[in-house]
Amino acid sequence: MVHNKILCENCIDSKDSVFRVLTPDEKKILYEYHSCTSYKKGEIIYKEGDKPNGLICLSSGKVKVIKEGVGGREQIVRMTKPIGFIGYRALFAGDHYISSAVAIEDSKICIIEKDALFEVIRRNGDLAIAMLKELALELGFSNERTVTLTQKHIRGRLAESLLFLIDTFGFEENNKTLKVYLSREDIANLSNMTTSNAIRTLSNFANENVISLDGRKIKVNDLKKLQRISALG
Repeated sequence: MVHNKILCENCIDSKDSVFRVLTPDEKKILYEYHSCTSYKKGEIIYKEGDKPNGLICLSSGKVKVIKEGVGGREQIVRMTKPIGFIGYRALFAGDHYISSAVAIEDSKICIIEKDALFEVIRRNGDLAIAMLKELALELGFSNERTVTLTQKHIRGRLAESLLFLIDTFGFEENNKTLKVYLSREDIANLSNMTTSNAIRTLSNFANENVISLDGRKIKVNDLKKLQRISALG
């Protein structure tokens, strides 16, 4: 990892950021009390049990949030794209991280110091509401995923995971190829199944021409059928 103090404008100044509701003076506080760090693919951003010291915003790259389960098996509980936040539940709860975050490609993150963030939240009610909305959306997503991962069959779980990846990262310019390249193990860990089951089910989807596979690239040929498989569970 590489530390520096360069400004990550897209975390604080982006029109898509929750911070768009801030005044220039309030943004200035965040700029003064933030730092940027670069991570290589596979590097750990924070570990389960660590204590947060600020709000982590993903400036560029992609990150998976993982929880170690029974027998050391990994479960991917979230994936984040720019300009998403990671680990903020623990920050607001005054808690330790209950999961770990790992860069799945070269990534750059900003950390806004806790005291500065809380000071700005106290000043700006619109930011408090925007942050509450983020937490509420995350809670809704977690509840839906819990049902999906416990009640759907393997085909439904894998289809739902592919739809989740489409929703999170979108497509390449051809409007068919997923804009994220995951290992088969990561796809399995996202779908709560063994790697061999993920490989077999992906192959079945390819044989049915729902998707095409080219290494880690996944091209979606029939989005409606993928949605149907997910809905059937």
